Amino acid sequence: MAVRTIRIGELSRSSGVSPRLLRYYEEQGLLRPQRRPSGYREYLSTDVAVVRRIRGLLAAGLSTATIASVLPCIREDGERLVPTCPDLVAQLRRERERIDQAIDELTTSRQILDSVITAAPSTPVPADPPLLP
Repeated sequence: MAVRTIRIGELSRSSGVSPRLLRYYEEQGLLRPQRRPSGYREYLSTDVAVVRRIRGLLAAGLSTATIASVLPCIREDGERLVPTCPDLVAQLRRERERIDQAIDELTTSRQILDSVITAAPSTPVPADPPLLP
């Protein structure tokens, strides 16, 4: 398939990502379109796959800053993302540990909230009446 240039609207339609979000990816250094003299952005048709990789890494819980550093070391193999740089797996393991810690903290928060909810009386306690002026 020949690589061609496309505008933001076509990239949006092809990737399913809004133009506003594509501009955000550009601000974060994840996409690097060329600028025409008229100011229009020109993307490569291969950027559709780049946007898919970005979306996959975001769904995996990575921040855009982390994605900016790992994106050059990721390729697609069918539906899977595959690391291609030697140190990337170690970095991804650290990210997974960070996510595991966040899950543990959220689980604790949910348990505390559950205990507060179950401590509620079976009949609702009436709210205090509003104060009159």
